[in-house]
Amino acid sequence: MDVTLHASFLPHSDPDASLAFYRDTLGFEVRADVGYDGMRWITVGPAGRPDVSLVLQPPAVGPGITDAERRTITEMMAKGTYAGILLATADLDGTYARLQIENAEIVQQPTEQPYGVRDCAVRDPAGNLLRIQELR
Repeated sequence: MDVTLHASFLPHSDPDASLAFYRDTLGFEVRADVGYDGMRWITVGPAGRPDVSLVLQPPAVGPGITDAERRTITEMMAKGTYAGILLATADLDGTYARLQIENAEIVQQPTEQPYGVRDCAVRDPAGNLLRIQELR
């Protein structure tokens, strides 16, 4: 069996702010920007890696989500506890410096973790936690 990761999804609360963060701060390519019924789905991904994408989507738009669940998701996003993703870079210190210059919300500076990786953590404009791990 040959299975690979093609895309993952993160919610956004402000599509323009999320687009600016992933495109301008992280340097991701914009692959699609689709609007429908007042909402936007933005697909981005690392340059030179068309096989891996991240879809920034409106939160809680699934057909089976109740109003109470929608409120809970919105509250969790505001606290930064709803979603996250692990990214990787060969230059963690350079990436961290760029995040600081771009005024990203820093959660943790580059740190040697007890589980054997060196990483940092930031939040995107929607509050999603991004851990960025150094490739070794």
